[in-house]
Amino acid sequence: MASNPVKIFSGSSSQYLAQKIARFYGKDLGTVTVQRFADGEMSPSFDESIRGCDVFLIQSTFTPAENLMELLLMIDAARRASAHYVTVVIPYFGYSRQDRKDKPRVSIGSKLVANLLTAAGADRLITMDLHAGQIQGFFDFPVDHLEGASIFVPYIRSKNLDNLVFASPDVGGVARTRKFASFFPGSNLVIVDKFRKKANEIASMQLIGDVTDANVILVDDLIDTGGTICKAAQLLLDKGAKSVRAICSHPVMSGKAHDNIYNSVLEELIVSDTIPQKQDNPKVTVLSVAELFAKAIGRIRDHESISSLFIHY
Repeated sequence: MASNPVKIFSGSSSQYLAQKIARFYGKDLGTVTVQRFADGEMSPSFDESIRGCDVFLIQSTFTPAENLMELLLMIDAARRASAHYVTVVIPYFGYSRQDRKDKPRVSIGSKLVANLLTAAGADRLITMDLHAGQIQGFFDFPVDHLEGASIFVPYIRSKNLDNLVFASPDVGGVARTRKFASFFPGSNLVIVDKFRKKANEIASMQLIGDVTDANVILVDDLIDTGGTICKAAQLLLDKGAKSVRAICSHPVMSGKAHDNIYNSVLEELIVSDTIPQKQDNPKVTVLSVAELFAKAIGRIRDHESISSLFIHY
């Protein structure tokens, strides 16, 4: 049976990552022209035929409003150009922090984004480390939810750290942190319980568990201003930890985040390249997810299971 050709394209914000994904997949990245009007309005167009093709559109939605709108327009353009199947590849899914109605009169942003992607004509989503796994249920089409652990766990193992303790920077991240700890037999789990007055502002923080003489790894899905992770690291060191490192899938790194990380007690912040770094930082180690996403695209294209991309030890 003849197969439909695969074409991979990137939005403006993710060219750096899409180039690597396409290279690992073994294809050249397709070209898209985005016309921008004086008022900021965008009009993307594909510079080659995609009729009957399986199209993969790569775009993380940091700076969410503009990048999301560009992605929606690209999906619509692909549909109108008679693409056979449109898969959106969103390594960092913006608005994922708005996954529930936790107070009166607020939106559920991630559900709205899911509706927009559906309305634009997307057939499938590939993403990584959503802020909350249940966001997958907001979609009425298949979602392939990759795990950053696939790249982070081998790196942590290469450090050969003894007396390893994994720490969740808040109660909501316990399940994610417990999963990391399960890959390291004999390691323990602690929780840094924080109370926020409002977004990006912490009122109080306390430790649940013992970290005396431990090499601690803080595990989080994203870092915005860096305030939480830096204060958590200081608390862990004050409570007797030997060293503190942090893992973060999505380095949003807004405002003075890089300065906060550099001036903190963290020995190392290990991140992925779902979002590009705005500046160099000797404390930040960047691991690429390009090969992981390229393998996922290949398995999806060939109708194979992607479970082999998860670590199971």
